[in-house]
Amino acid sequence: MPAKFPKPGELEPIERASADELAALQLARLQLSLKHAYDNVPHYRSAFDSAGVQPEDCRTLIDLARFPFTVKTDLRDNYPFGMFAVPRTEVVRIHASSGTTGKPTVVGYTKNDIDTWAAVMARSIRAAGGRAGDVIHVAYGYGLFTGGLGAHYGAERLGATVIPMSGGQTEKQVQLINDFRPDIIMVTPSYMLAIAEEMERQGLDPRRCSLSIGIFGAEPWTPTMRDAIESRFDMDAIDIYGLSEVMGPGVAQECIETKDGLTVWEDHFYPEIVDPETGAVLPEGAKGELVFTSLTKEALPIIRYRTRDLTRLLPPTARSMRRIEKITGRSDDMLIIRGVNVFPTQIEELILQQAALAPHYQLEITRPRNLDELTVLVECATGAGSADGDAAGAALAQLIKSLVGVTAAVRVVQCGGIERSLGKAKRIVDKRPKS
Repeated sequence: MPAKFPKPGELEPIERASADELAALQLARLQLSLKHAYDNVPHYRSAFDSAGVQPEDCRTLIDLARFPFTVKTDLRDNYPFGMFAVPRTEVVRIHASSGTTGKPTVVGYTKNDIDTWAAVMARSIRAAGGRAGDVIHVAYGYGLFTGGLGAHYGAERLGATVIPMSGGQTEKQVQLINDFRPDIIMVTPSYMLAIAEEMERQGLDPRRCSLSIGIFGAEPWTPTMRDAIESRFDMDAIDIYGLSEVMGPGVAQECIETKDGLTVWEDHFYPEIVDPETGAVLPEGAKGELVFTSLTKEALPIIRYRTRDLTRLLPPTARSMRRIEKITGRSDDMLIIRGVNVFPTQIEELILQQAALAPHYQLEITRPRNLDELTVLVECATGAGSADGDAAGAALAQLIKSLVGVTAAVRVVQCGGIERSLGKAKRIVDKRPKS
């Protein structure tokens, strides 16, 4: 795998700054962001007043803990433009989350916000090994979803050649990869596996394709899945993190030279880890819920946004800024099955240990009587016989029982039996009766 490490002079000064220099910049920007939000967003003025704090009360970075959280319902309650801190005429672009229930969350960007987003995305792609002149195949969805355009603008800012393929049309994805020979692909990890399957269906060897780097995000994925993708494609699989409420992709990025967690671009986004239950700030290294405050956003400043993603803050390594551990679960997609906490990624790790099973699965929850029951639907791997699949399914059920602590039925279906997602994979199917 031909990794591209940064050369002297390629990094921005802030990526090499001392802790004191970074902290001073963060505090100055935080104070401005708090004032900008308070002065221009009625929701924040009311929330700060109710909490008994004013922007000038933030004299140190630690003081941020005195300010109230922002949650997704705050954005929905102020739908569509109530959280904007600038006149609508200064908003040059609007994105919105896909929102499975209720109204979507709407985010706006000024011209300066778009410029900042392009800059952090270019920084992210460079950290992943991308360079000017590379050909980058973008298979994230374009449109209201921030993934496609976020990747696109960042790649152009870096000086790369962009193939704006978007999601879907898997056969055409393979054709363009085969014909245009891109160096890098940006896509969800689950869809990357669907592309691999299509390549193999067409008689192509994924390891012989031109792709040397994959930048994967938009859904949790495990280190085991990284290994599976890297071995299947002979590429470096690099993690990227972001969410539309905070900016979009490019909030944090794994560096190719270390692959040891995602470096948070702390000059633009200030991270905290809090207890999911109490909201108390946890010390560095403790696992909890990730919270972000924007430091430079104009249209939609976001103060202490609860992401629901579970991770921990780690010291800097490849850059001067702190890292977050790979996101492998969320506080709000945790399943509780008969009193046992279950995350989809726990099941995924065990599936990937079974050679006769493919990494395509769904967790089906039912309540036939009074208790919840969990069924794991998983595909038989290409080339594996039904007997091998059944044996692997039985082994998987035993591992789930012994390592996760919950009894689950495992149903192995034929290859292709689980519907493929063109974006984020749908892992949980809740069939319980609605109360």
